[in-house]
Amino acid sequence: MNVLHVDSAADWRGGQNQVLLTAKGMAARGHRVTLACRSGGALEARAREQGLDVQGLPLRGDLSLRASGGLVRLLRHTRPDVLQLHDPHALAAGLLAARAAPSVRILATRRVDFPLRGGLSRWKYRACRGVIAVSRKIADVLGQDGVPRERIRVVYEGVPDRPALPGGREALLELGVPEGCPVVGNVAALTDHKDHATLIEAAARVRQRLPDARFVCVGEGELRPRLEALCRERGLLDRWIFAGFRRDLDRLIPAFSVFCLSSHMEGLGTSLLDAMAFGRPVVATAAGGIPEAVDDGVTGRLVPVRDAAALAGALVETLADPARARAMGEAGRRRFEERFTADRMVDETLSAYDGLG
Repeated sequence: MNVLHVDSAADWRGGQNQVLLTAKGMAARGHRVTLACRSGGALEARAREQGLDVQGLPLRGDLSLRASGGLVRLLRHTRPDVLQLHDPHALAAGLLAARAAPSVRILATRRVDFPLRGGLSRWKYRACRGVIAVSRKIADVLGQDGVPRERIRVVYEGVPDRPALPGGREALLELGVPEGCPVVGNVAALTDHKDHATLIEAAARVRQRLPDARFVCVGEGELRPRLEALCRERGLLDRWIFAGFRRDLDRLIPAFSVFCLSSHMEGLGTSLLDAMAFGRPVVATAAGGIPEAVDDGVTGRLVPVRDAAALAGALVETLADPARARAMGEAGRRRFEERFTADRMVDETLSAYDGLG
C-alpha cells in the first residue's frame, strides 16, 4: 500500500509520536510511506533521524494556500492510495489538495475529546472517507457532532514495548529528589486541559499526610509561570519539580512510584500508556478515554475530574500500600500488552484502511 501521512504541528507531543510510530510501523511492514510535516518542526527532525521519506511543507493554519499547493505537488508525485490527515490543520490542507487526486482515500485521525467547534470543523470530518478515533469516547463525540458512525473506526493509540533504561533514580537525584522519597510523576504539556492546577492542590494535601513525597512534572507549556506561582502559594517549592521537556522518559517513568494524569479532558493519553508499559501504578481522572485504559482498583485508581481531595486520597492510598501498587502496575502491564502496543495500533490502522474501502 502507498500511504501519505500529514501532520502540521511544530512541537513534539504525544500526537506527533503516534504519527512517527505509525509511519515507521507501516514502512517496516513493506508499505510505501511518505510523511509530510511542518518544515523545521520537531516531527520532521525525528522522522529524518529514523530514515523515513519526509517532506517538509509550510503547514500553518486551516486555509494555507502554500500548504495546500505543496500537498498537491506531493500527491501528484507520490500517487498514494491513502491520505491520512493527523490533525485539524492538516485535515483542511489535505481536503483542499485532494481535489487534485480524486481517487485517493482520505482518512482523518481524531485524538482529542473536544466537541467539533463550528460548521467548518464539522464539515472537515464529515468530508472524509473515514475517521480514526483513538478511543470510544472520541468516537461518541464525533457521532454526536454529525460524523456518520459507519465511517468511524476506533483504533487505540499504542506505544512501543521496550525495556526501561537504567539510571532513573540517578536522574531523579539530579532533579533534586532525595534518595528514598516516594515520587509522583506526571508527563503532560502545561496546558489547560491537562489540569495541573488540580494536581498542585492535591499535592498540598498529600504533603500533609506524606511529607516526604515529591512531585516531578515533565513537560512545557504556556501555563508554566502560572503553575509555578500556584506552587509558591501552596508552599510546594521544595516538593514540586518542574522538569521541563525531557527526552529520557524511558529512564524517568520507570523510576516513578506512581504515575498521575490529572486532565479534565483527554482523548486517551499516551504518557499513561508509557507508564502502563513500564508497570507503573496509575492514578488518573475519569476524563475522556482514560477509563478505557485504566480499570479502577485493578490497573490503577480513577477519580472525578477537578476533585483535588479525591485525587490526593487516591495518591496517598497508592503510595502507602506498596504491595497493592505493585499489583496494579503488573495488571497495567498486562492491559498494555493486550490493548496498547504500537504494533497492534499499526495493524489496526491498516485494517481500518481496508474496512473503509
